Amino acid sequence: MDPTLAAQMSEAVAEKVLRYRRDTAGWKICREGVSEELGGKGSRRPLRGARNGVSVSWRPSVEFPGNLYRGEGIVYGTPEEVWDCVKPAVGGLRVKWDENVTGFEIIQSITDTLCVSRTSTPSAAMKLISPRDFVDLVLVKRYEDGTISSNATHVEHPLCPPKPGFVRGFNHPCGCFCEPLPGEPTKTNLVTFFHTDLSGYLPQNVVDSFFPRSMTRFYANLQKAVKQFHE
Repeated sequence: MDPTLAAQMSEAVAEKVLRYRRDTAGWKICREGVSEELGGKGSRRPLRGARNGVSVSWRPSVEFPGNLYRGEGIVYGTPEEVWDCVKPAVGGLRVKWDENVTGFEIIQSITDTLCVSRTSTPSAAMKLISPRDFVDLVLVKRYEDGTISSNATHVEHPLCPPKPGFVRGFNHPCGCFCEPLPGEPTKTNLVTFFHTDLSGYLPQNVVDSFFPRSMTRFYANLQKAVKQFHE
């Protein structure tokens, strides 16, 4: 992929995802839950996220006939520790704890913060959703307040045609923000945006129920991973 075009595309995606973060209008809560952090032996602490633990909201996508999902919750761990568990990296921690990621590879490394990647996912929803793969342009950004973000969107790449055994899905502008909490250096406000066309022939009710449940589990599993890898 042409580096100049990739840089232009990725910055436009990052601007769009940042607008999602700042825009509070039109979101409808579809799932709330209290995740738990395992503290010392025998202790359990509620993961206090948006209002009540993890909050998942949605609104209609303007990119495709589906929904844009927004998750928010507080994770016990510094932004760097949380980022270490979610960052897109070959041999990274994500594939070790995220039940929805079975593989990650770099198709083209453009800069230290920009790449084209392929992510594979397992079957889900009692195998109603078969394995998928996604080819994305991914940009990592760091903001002056200490926030670290990933910003991604689907691209086609000649080195990564569709592969047998996978349905090619498409991520529209999506990403996450690992945000520091003022006065709480050991906690991170994690805001995630899932904006995925799973493709294939799936009943809409299967898709609509999959993402909110999956995102809630994502936060719970991430909290366990931060504890496991950074304590």
